[in-house]
Amino acid sequence: MGRWEPGTRERLERAALELFVEQGFAETTVPQITARAGLTTRTFFRHYADKREVFFAGEDEVLASVAGHLATADLSDGALPRLLADLPGVALAMFGDRREELRLRRGLVASDEGLAERELRKRAALTATLQRGLRDHGVGREEAALAAGITTALMHTAVQAWLDGAEGTIDVVVRRTTSQLVDQLAKSRTSLS
Repeated sequence: MGRWEPGTRERLERAALELFVEQGFAETTVPQITARAGLTTRTFFRHYADKREVFFAGEDEVLASVAGHLATADLSDGALPRLLADLPGVALAMFGDRREELRLRRGLVASDEGLAERELRKRAALTATLQRGLRDHGVGREEAALAAGITTALMHTAVQAWLDGAEGTIDVVVRRTTSQLVDQLAKSRTSLS
């Protein structure tokens, strides 16, 4: 196979996920992944530092995409309203046709402490990226932290509900989850008055 054969990363990621599901994350080796993908171990290490990196491939691109989106966002109506308005479309673009794959990934994360820890760090990195993007727009520290934290938590909650079988596409589930949040905040506001 040629050194720069197209689709190398995708082949490695697909082979890794298949093997992780078949035999477990800890039991899978890099040589097994490369053999399944029809590539060399050297090729693997040109693209990934280790098998954890292949499992979480694309994380940097997601963060860069979020940062780029925020750089051009109109926050005139406020940080949280803008993030919540954009969330269904973002969720659909990121997860729309990946429900079964994400269910497999979730099961693997739950079965491995190291993957679970990395998943939490991934969520924290998303929150930090949102905060930085909002702060770059001049949003105050507390408002940026609150908007970023709520958005990340809402996305996680909606995705988990969708993976558990909630009815509708991911964007519909995100909208429904957002409505539930808005309703709960309205009730809280009334009880605090």
